[in-house]
Amino acid sequence: MKVLIIGGTGEMGQWFTRFFKSNGYDVSVWGSGGKVEIARKMGVEFVPDLDRAISESDIVIITVPINTTEQVIRETAPKMKSGSLLMDLTSLKVRPTEAMKEYAPADVEILGTHPMFGPSIPGLHGQIVILTPVEDRCRKWYPVIRSLLEDNGAHIEVISPQEHDRFVSVVQGLTHFAYITIGTTFNRLDFSVPESRRFMSPVYDIMVDFVGRILGQNPYLYAFIQMENPEVLKVHDAFMQECSEMSEIVRKQDVESFISRMKEAAVHFGDTSAALRRSDKLINSKIAELDELVNSIGMEKGLRHIYSDVVHVGTVKKVTPRSVVLSTGTKPVSLKLENVRLLSPEELRQWKADNLREHSRDISFIIPKGADPEIIRGIIAADRNVISVRLIDTYTCAKSETGPSVTYRIGIIGDANATVVNNEITALLTGIGCRIRG
Repeated sequence: MKVLIIGGTGEMGQWFTRFFKSNGYDVSVWGSGGKVEIARKMGVEFVPDLDRAISESDIVIITVPINTTEQVIRETAPKMKSGSLLMDLTSLKVRPTEAMKEYAPADVEILGTHPMFGPSIPGLHGQIVILTPVEDRCRKWYPVIRSLLEDNGAHIEVISPQEHDRFVSVVQGLTHFAYITIGTTFNRLDFSVPESRRFMSPVYDIMVDFVGRILGQNPYLYAFIQMENPEVLKVHDAFMQECSEMSEIVRKQDVESFISRMKEAAVHFGDTSAALRRSDKLINSKIAELDELVNSIGMEKGLRHIYSDVVHVGTVKKVTPRSVVLSTGTKPVSLKLENVRLLSPEELRQWKADNLREHSRDISFIIPKGADPEIIRGIIAADRNVISVRLIDTYTCAKSETGPSVTYRIGIIGDANATVVNNEITALLTGIGCRIRG
């Protein structure tokens, strides 16, 4: 089936281009910026004739800025072929859905869709996708799209467009508004965030990272989330009123009123103990990697830089709450903890296998009668410094009372001492009854 993604060269468009392509769909893209090179990099066509592509596609997905979505729907929907599906991926649903209902022919199905994640996630597992199907306008395609998303690990929530916009006015509108306002308050106070990290608590550290995460993204997207949803202004009014009243309570030193407000909010919130457990899990996950690095001082570790994908391997020399220093054999390398991920032993071993030139050694033994050469090969392969083991020769003398003579070619990790590894394997095999072939 043919999928056309209008806005497919944007970040979210690229994510869904790769997603549909990986699931066997014939995907093409179009974008107002004409970024053909992005389409080429993804291995899909950047359509030269948009109108023709619309009329030939089975699914057309619109993922453009919120403020232009209705216009793109109005221009796209009438050109679609009978039996096809029109979807939008914007974070508002009432107005885009109404536009699709108005401009899409009756024999074109429509489905409002809101992925509750950004384009940085690697896959759908555990992610929420909201669907807002319109009655009698998505009988054929709704089960297809839902199954596709669920089969890839997504959790689906189905609500009306009106419910959607009311919920996201808080889920996104209030959350973003509060974080952005904290960021602008830092600016107003001329408050040094980097300096403040010297005195941070785990909760402050996480909060500041979320503020920075929002501030570092596309400001137009966040402006439109605030300004295009009419429900958001009601949320702003309630939030600012609460801020004003709580500040007045503090100014008056009214401890009892403060406590009363906080207790009432806790009761309304509900299961605060579960929230505590979930937040503890988040805090402890940040602490765990730091603890592992501290306990690894003097040991070899691998750290992958999140943004450059470069792997640094060396001996851990020093660890602070914000950085780690590796001795790499040439000069020390200092890395910020927030920019790196600690490799597991298996990942580090695989990196070495892929990137370091291996040593090759042949060893020959006479193995006990009745022993299986393949089982012995597996014993050799279990050595942490061995990358590969191949059985390259077997000779059995019919008159011999001993087992066969076998030769293995062993690939040893490039930074290991090949002689030491060879001696270790020799000692292991002689220990289980093998004899070195003279």
